[in-house]
Amino acid sequence: MRNAIKAVSLVLSFVFSSCTAKEKPVVKEEFKERIKVKVKEGMEVATFAGGCFWCTEAVFLEIKGVEKVVSGYIGGKTINPTYKEICTGETGHAEAIQITFNPNEVAYEDLLEVFFGTHDPTTLNRQGADVGTQYRSEIFYHSEAQKTKAENYIQLLDKEKLYDKKIVTKVSSATIFYPAEDYHQNYYNQNSSQGYCQMVIAPKLEKLRKYYKSKLK
Repeated sequence: MRNAIKAVSLVLSFVFSSCTAKEKPVVKEEFKERIKVKVKEGMEVATFAGGCFWCTEAVFLEIKGVEKVVSGYIGGKTINPTYKEICTGETGHAEAIQITFNPNEVAYEDLLEVFFGTHDPTTLNRQGADVGTQYRSEIFYHSEAQKTKAENYIQLLDKEKLYDKKIVTKVSSATIFYPAEDYHQNYYNQNSSQGYCQMVIAPKLEKLRKYYKSKLK
C-alpha cells in the first residue's frame, strides 16, 4: 500500500491542465449535523472531495464493489448551486463524488486508500492546475465509524511519512449533497477524447490500473 500510494501520488503531482478558471478564496460555512442518505439495504455511502469531480468519478467507477458514483457539490452555503455558481468561488462548495458501495465487496478503508492514492492531499485548495476552494481535499463522513476510519487513516499516512508535505485533507460531517448537472455525470466515459480527459484523467486511470489492479471490477 505504501509504495502504491507514493508512486501514484508522485506521478499525479505533475498536472498542467485545468478544468476551469481560478476562484477567489471563500470562508466555508460549518455544519454540525450529518445528512442521512437513503440507500438500498446492505449498501453504504461515501463522499469524497479530491479535486475536479470528472477525475474522481472516473477513478471510483472502476472500483470493485462500487455500485454508483454521482458527481456533485457539498459543503457550501448556497441552496441548489449550479456549476457556474460554484466556479465564482462564492458558494463554499467542493466538487465531490458520492459513492454507493457494497461493504461486503469493498471496505471503506479500501476506498480511502484509493482516494489518497489518486490525488494530492498536501495541496490546499488545489489539484495540479485546478485552483480554488472547490478543489479542496475533504472527506465527508456519514457515520462516526467513517469519521474514525478516515482520521485513523490520515494518522497512519502521517506516521509512515508517505508525503513530503503535511496532509491538509479535512474530515467533516456530511452536509447536503447536490448532484451536478447531467453533463457532468459519467464525464470521462462520454468525453474521453476531450483534452482534459486525455491529459489529466487518462494518466490517473492508467496508474490506478497498475497499482490497484486487485481492487478493480
